[in-house]
Amino acid sequence: MLRDILPASLLEQVSNNENDLLFVQEVLTNFRLLVDSLEQPIYRNFDQKEQQKYFSGKKRQHTLKSLMIGMPESKDIVEVEVGVPGPTADIKLFRKSQEQFDKSQPFSGNKGFQGGKNIITPHKRKPKRELTQQQKNENKALSINRIFIEHLIQLLKIFRITSQSFRLKIDNYELFFTVCELVKLRIVSLILPI
Repeated sequence: MLRDILPASLLEQVSNNENDLLFVQEVLTNFRLLVDSLEQPIYRNFDQKEQQKYFSGKKRQHTLKSLMIGMPESKDIVEVEVGVPGPTADIKLFRKSQEQFDKSQPFSGNKGFQGGKNIITPHKRKPKRELTQQQKNENKALSINRIFIEHLIQLLKIFRITSQSFRLKIDNYELFFTVCELVKLRIVSLILPI
């Protein structure tokens, strides 16, 4: 019911009207969208196969992963993908979400998104080699722009339901959308002039 009034993302807001969706996709190509993912711990399931499905080797616990795509300077949440099992790679999630955008849409992400189309990622240091000064400067410029997606994620984590272990059944993970709706409402209220 709340999602009808407050959509969790910009694309969800215009998804009912095809003309609006195409217009928004066209306008978004003027911006380099920011991409990042976050993991939230969940309680371990008693079933061994379910445990393996949600065990994240990176976090060394059972997690659910979410992907967030935002506007530069934390202006809006463009797209949210939630409730994916923890071991899912960031780039795999990104490729799935990228289908909803124009093919020429530029993105900016961290090293977990290397190999994606139209996405700029930091340079990785090769074994036994150092980065050049130009590569270091490019990485610094990229991180200065990418900090805004971290700020959006921080706004989500103000709510306990997204910052602590998710205690409800995994089927109820749609509550994450409600938090996105509230954060989106807060962002809009801060941007709109009074």
